Amino acid sequence: MEDSSAQRRFKAVQRHLTSTNTDRCSQLDYNHTTGCFVQSQGYSVRLPEKLQTGKWNVYRSARSPLTLVDRFPDHPEIGTLHDNFIYAVENYPDYKYLGTRVRVDGTVGGYKWMTYGEVSAARKEIGSGLLFHGLQKGVRIGLYLINRPEWLIVDHACSAYSYISVPLYDTLGPDAVKYVVNHAEIEAIFCIPQTLNTLLSFISEIPSVHLIVVVGGKDEHLPSLPSTSGVKLISYLQLQSQGCSSPQPFCPPKPEDIATICYTSGTTGTPKGVVLTHGNLISNVAGFSLMVQFYPSDIYMSYLPLAHIYERANQIVSVYYGVAVGFYQGDNLKLMDDLAVLKPTIFPSVPRLYNRIYSGITNAVKASGTLREKLFTAAYNSKKQAIVSGQTPSKMWDRLVFNKIRERLGGRVRFMGSGASPLSPDVMDFLKVCFGCQVMEGYGMTETSCIISAIDKGDNLSGHVGSPNPACEIKLVDVPEMNYTSEDQPHPRGEICVRGPIVFQGYYKNEVQTREVIDGDGWLHTGDIGLWLPGGRLKIIDRKKNIFKLAQGEYVAPEKIENVYAKCKFVLQCFIYGDSFNSCLVAIVAVDPDVLKDWAASQGIKVIYSFRANFLVIFIALIHNLCQLYSSKKLFRSRCCYRTGRDSSVFCQECCRNCC
Repeated sequence: MEDSSAQRRFKAVQRHLTSTNTDRCSQLDYNHTTGCFVQSQGYSVRLPEKLQTGKWNVYRSARSPLTLVDRFPDHPEIGTLHDNFIYAVENYPDYKYLGTRVRVDGTVGGYKWMTYGEVSAARKEIGSGLLFHGLQKGVRIGLYLINRPEWLIVDHACSAYSYISVPLYDTLGPDAVKYVVNHAEIEAIFCIPQTLNTLLSFISEIPSVHLIVVVGGKDEHLPSLPSTSGVKLISYLQLQSQGCSSPQPFCPPKPEDIATICYTSGTTGTPKGVVLTHGNLISNVAGFSLMVQFYPSDIYMSYLPLAHIYERANQIVSVYYGVAVGFYQGDNLKLMDDLAVLKPTIFPSVPRLYNRIYSGITNAVKASGTLREKLFTAAYNSKKQAIVSGQTPSKMWDRLVFNKIRERLGGRVRFMGSGASPLSPDVMDFLKVCFGCQVMEGYGMTETSCIISAIDKGDNLSGHVGSPNPACEIKLVDVPEMNYTSEDQPHPRGEICVRGPIVFQGYYKNEVQTREVIDGDGWLHTGDIGLWLPGGRLKIIDRKKNIFKLAQGEYVAPEKIENVYAKCKFVLQCFIYGDSFNSCLVAIVAVDPDVLKDWAASQGIKVIYSFRANFLVIFIALIHNLCQLYSSKKLFRSRCCYRTGRDSSVFCQECCRNCC
């Protein structure tokens, strides 16, 4: 007799309550055979690169020092994305899964949800529909649409029927999209009416495409294509209906089969296709599952692009835990309204948004009056001190000050994640204090299936990216030309290299570039420079290639300057550039029009909406400040500062004499 809905819910909650995840970090305590080959660093352990010989420069997570995780420890039977979704459907069939805002008479209402069981039925219909049109196992399927339920339904269908999904960035532009479609030899593309127009503009130049499915479009409104094009154009609903009429059995993949090809943005040339298997992705999220704990009662806000590996990995781990995923409307300007309605408990984001939240709150506090500003400062300092010292902050400050701030994200967020770029320690501390939840910063890349390292729960130190993902090991390799070595004191420094089941299979159709990043021993060279802090925490300090040498011989790390100016409330985005033929830098700044408008109104200045004029004013002011900073040596670092390891904001007299 099948379990009732209530019984299934009880069992699902019971499994999470009895999980032994929290006990795994103490494996070294009861394993007495590792003493010769493991040195505990707190959050990490250090091992020799080769047993009995070699440098002790390989770091692993203290949660799994003996083996690298490649499956969920509690569910080793899950080896593919298909297995992962089957597990979720069997355990959370009646739980909410995918939610969108309901539109009634042109207005936006609350969220309407599909359950895991309903999504399971929909993915079978879509997969069967693709088979109906003759698409065979291993075919590449393009996804050219923003975050919405259909994106994940199609992706689940690809996993169930052994298709390879290829996300297409809607921000790449027509040329890049055309390149990816041809390079990956995509045979079917799912798009929305807006991106359909882009595809039709070069339909004759993508001969591999035989089927275009329009999500959100109606058959009677779709344009007709000439029969000579060889392309069928149908709606998503028609494909679903065709699959429903002719259901086909699953064609499950193997862990070593390719799950997706994620193309990089191509900022340094044509996009490169990162080949990731089902085993790669499962390994990464399985390791991450030892570092976090989600529940079927959690609600996740999805607004980060699903074409990026960051959001993709978050979705995989959400499925494993039976989390509900609510989508934003597709407009970043309406994100705060979506948050207020959804009231998520899990909110992943990027430093760019967190910086804006930080600036918005601090500016509002300053404008609230002297009394309220003093109250906020007292509350902030008191709560921050308690968090840093590992104590429980007084709830009084939340009732008086911070609960109102928490409401900006819906009032229920208990976990905030940050990735894609560095998060300022000041901003991280600010988020911990104001939102009263766990804030985890992670470091990763597409080539490692996402997470390389992340901050451990209970680690209150900011300014680093935590310990290794239990699914990989990390070492730092010397970079002589930049004077970084693994022997540096007090902290070993060097290029971050990663090895393990999370490392990608290579760049699609590009063996030369694959060999450039993966060496003969299987180490992936990231190009990022890191150092090991006490406790086995990794800190990113530089980029191997992204560094300028100015005409006077000084080296400049542009991200540091960009991060400084990004904190200015008037600056939306900032880009710094320099080269060896000039002694000065160039800055390109995008002004935040809303902040500029409010400031002008407060000063009694009439705003003339001229982008060119506003840009010029900020640009001139920025260049003036850069010149002042350059003359005072506040943001630049010379060779000797790299060698001695002094902080980049400190410039010794010897450096000044040698360089000036």
